[in-house]
Amino acid sequence: MDRFEQYRVFAHVAELGSFIKTATLLQMPRASVSAAVQQLESQLGTRLLHRTTRKVSLTTDGEQLLDRIYLLLAEVEDIDHLFQRQQQHIAGRLTIDAPSRIARRMIAPALPELLSKHPDLQISLSSSDLAVNLVQEGVDCAIRIGTLYDGSLVVQKLGHIALINCASPEYLRQHGKPHHPDDLTNNHWAVGYAAARNGREAPWEYHSPLGSKQLFQLPTKVTVSNAESYIACCLAGLGLIQVPRFDVQHLLDSGELIEIMPDYCAADMPVALVYPHRRQSSRRLKVFQEWFAALIKPYLVTTDS
Repeated sequence: MDRFEQYRVFAHVAELGSFIKTATLLQMPRASVSAAVQQLESQLGTRLLHRTTRKVSLTTDGEQLLDRIYLLLAEVEDIDHLFQRQQQHIAGRLTIDAPSRIARRMIAPALPELLSKHPDLQISLSSSDLAVNLVQEGVDCAIRIGTLYDGSLVVQKLGHIALINCASPEYLRQHGKPHHPDDLTNNHWAVGYAAARNGREAPWEYHSPLGSKQLFQLPTKVTVSNAESYIACCLAGLGLIQVPRFDVQHLLDSGELIEIMPDYCAADMPVALVYPHRRQSSRRLKVFQEWFAALIKPYLVTTDS
């Protein structure tokens, strides 16, 4: 195995934290993966990985080498594309992960346009409200809304989306229409949303016209863990919700949901594209980044935050 292949194997072991997962991904015997890293360590004269029965982690020298390898892999991919006859030809599979509502309401309807421009491009679109591990799941790029917790990823900030408060007409008929957060303390319910990261119900949040942030717990009769169920429960009259406007604009237009307390909404939420370092030179990824940034732009709001 040549030195470049050893570098490639080492990068996968470092990212996946596992010789077995690397062997499966690269379709190589586990012994070959282990031998490649051992040979690399011997040639460089330093230990690159801490190995235990439970996990594999980088040494300080391993971290330094991995950063240089990312640059090398990116340069090699650029060279591979340098003399292609059709520089704009994009082909191959791109794996994307997105929140369920963005995948269903925004990305899927617009994909025919993208694929008509790049007919040899293949999109694998996974969608959930859980933040998957991009490296371990083999995901090239993910769309994230809200606070980011994985500092190992490259982040392309896209802007912010507005959150609104809304309820169904039937709910408002039974409980009355609140005009101020103080009204919520009397005979009002929220649909609970349990954060996928820790399972805790998110509190009701609003910013006053003066800009101060307020949090409090509204009683709930039902708690959900994904956006589809959250909106469905609101439509069923089970409580108030706070949701991105783009998620429910069609329901507001049809009268199936009604916006309430427009002056007392939660803070706008950041939207970003994230991807592992070694994916950053992919021409397929760059095409998707530009396409999605243009796709979501009409839904973004200006913010000073």
